[in-house]
Amino acid sequence: MSTVWVSCQNKQNTTGGKLSPKEFNQYLTEHPNAQLIDVRTPEEFNEGHIKGAKNLDINQDGFEAKLNELNKEEPVLVYCLSGGRSGNAASMMRSKNFKTIYEMPGILKWNAEGLPLENSGTSNTAANEGMSSERFAELVKEKEYVLVDFFAVWCKPCKQIGPMVEKISAQKSAKLKLLKIDADQNPSLLQKMGIDGIPVLQLYHNGEKIWEHMGLIDEATFLKETKL
Repeated sequence: MSTVWVSCQNKQNTTGGKLSPKEFNQYLTEHPNAQLIDVRTPEEFNEGHIKGAKNLDINQDGFEAKLNELNKEEPVLVYCLSGGRSGNAASMMRSKNFKTIYEMPGILKWNAEGLPLENSGTSNTAANEGMSSERFAELVKEKEYVLVDFFAVWCKPCKQIGPMVEKISAQKSAKLKLLKIDADQNPSLLQKMGIDGIPVLQLYHNGEKIWEHMGLIDEATFLKETKL
């Protein structure tokens, strides 16, 4: 269940590894006082987080300084929405000689497993539900073809495919509509649809899903697979 990394830079072993949501939850159950770090934004954190987590936004100034306040000799567990930011945070910790680091793929996969989240009560839960599945079903019927782009503003792969998606939707606007869904604003919808990572592209034809892809994809492959 664990992995050992060896850093050539500091010649020090770092133990830990990547845990599935259930393994992550089991570890927290067995170690309720573990250092648990949520590296998402405060807004994301307030919408729902794992019980006992401390919020340290990786994109805020002073993040690395705050890492230095943690106990490097004790295990640290880190997570974000889908694994990208927590992976970067874990890399920073390894460079700072943290002894044991555990990563979890993210809240999307945590939700997909039906594991509990704690809400701080500082945000409007109803407002944070986002788009309903009923409304989504209506929107994917608004044109002959609807291309759905599940993304997040902080997601680097999402930013990489964004221009390609915009270009294709503009070129084929006579028959194709682009629907962009922000994962941070629509957690319930993603959970209901079983989406546990981003970016995800889905193509609908007359309201029926005919194609889906997770991760990076180039324009030629996209056009070949979708036959648009």
